[in-house]
Amino acid sequence: MLVITRKTDEGIIISDNIEITILEITKDRVKIGVNAPKDIKIIRHELLAAQNANMEASKAVPENALKALLNTKKGNGQND
Repeated sequence: MLVITRKTDEGIIISDNIEITILEITKDRVKIGVNAPKDIKIIRHELLAAQNANMEASKAVPENALKALLNTKKGNGQND
């Protein structure tokens, strides 16, 4: 991991087309700006972790259990 120290209004360039700028520094937060092409996906780490956890949880449920649940909701408590 590369560690870089920056002050407000300073930044870094990644691969000639991604610019990271420090916008504001407060007591316990750093506000950053990311300028990148629209085809570059940018997602906060905690959202990616939650998405991965949801995917793993959905794999743990047997497919037939999900189908039975959906059929129950459609048929007002009666399986088709």
